Amino acid sequence: MYKAVVLLASLAAGPALATGIAIEVAGEANGTITIDLLEDVAPGHVERITTLAASGAYDGVVFHRVIDGFMAQTGDVEFGKMGGDMRRAGMGGSDQPDLPQEFSDVPFDRGVVGMARSQNPDSANSQFFIMFSEGYFLNGQYTVVGRVTEGLEVLDAIKRGQGGNGAVTGQPDVMQSVTVTE
Repeated sequence: MYKAVVLLASLAAGPALATGIAIEVAGEANGTITIDLLEDVAPGHVERITTLAASGAYDGVVFHRVIDGFMAQTGDVEFGKMGGDMRRAGMGGSDQPDLPQEFSDVPFDRGVVGMARSQNPDSANSQFFIMFSEGYFLNGQYTVVGRVTEGLEVLDAIKRGQGGNGAVTGQPDVMQSVTVTE
């Protein structure tokens, strides 16, 4: 009986969100990173990422902050487009409002995708980061939105940034295209 109620409730909620995105990376890294989005863990954030991906907003956005052994950050659809003023990359978001946090008990393992934010836990917007290795100090403090299912070797090849903040100088790697997958 319980399963039938859950099934009916999920059907009444409407169609399920897309299950992932495929990121075509170009630069020092070339290839595809496939991400399974966790709509059951962070439905609001998954909806934002899939909406931006489907509209083409992520196409041409650079990896602006890449810290070796930690993570690669991208997704600034306002200031992070290839060919723009890269000095402001990482300072913007989308034209949508910031999202309230959706913290979970999913750990920040290698390949986990989290939403970037300011010190305010309810400030995630369009930027996200992908973990090179585990970062359990982030657990319960940042929204986990997905995990890499294919393309870790592409992730590992992304051009690293410099200094403590990992700012990428010169020609950064870019998300050439981001498509929603079923």
